[in-house]
Amino acid sequence: MRYLHTMVRVKNLAASLHFYCDLLGLVEVKRTDVEKGRFSLIFLAAPSNIVAADNQPDSPLIELTHNWDDQEYPEGRNFGHLAFEVDDIYAICDRLRSAGVLINRPPRDGHMAFIRSPDNISIELLQKGQALPAAEPWHSMPNTGNW
Repeated sequence: MRYLHTMVRVKNLAASLHFYCDLLGLVEVKRTDVEKGRFSLIFLAAPSNIVAADNQPDSPLIELTHNWDDQEYPEGRNFGHLAFEVDDIYAICDRLRSAGVLINRPPRDGHMAFIRSPDNISIELLQKGQALPAAEPWHSMPNTGNW
């Protein structure tokens, strides 16, 4: 397992980038604008964690999520989730489910799942490399609750 990122929702993207990049000194390493979903994902890294050869970070990132439509986030709701890359998403979800952990968003696509910690913190699990082929019971399992 490899720790990937921590997601934080931001209301004012310009103000947040000024804070994280201009004032704290983090560097934007990736940006994805999703027009259909009306949001942007901006990934930031500390300059010393960027590998010069390919300009890619070698440490966990901060993911700023900016929803384009004006929204208020109650205190604590602006924190999104922790993300981990896993070698076999089906195996870890099976192990967690066997231990009584609720799989809120099953890995139907062989790529992504969400669970919650005992303190209700959302944790995203992402399959390392390519998504695994769809498999039961995950493929037909519905979402439970939210993440």
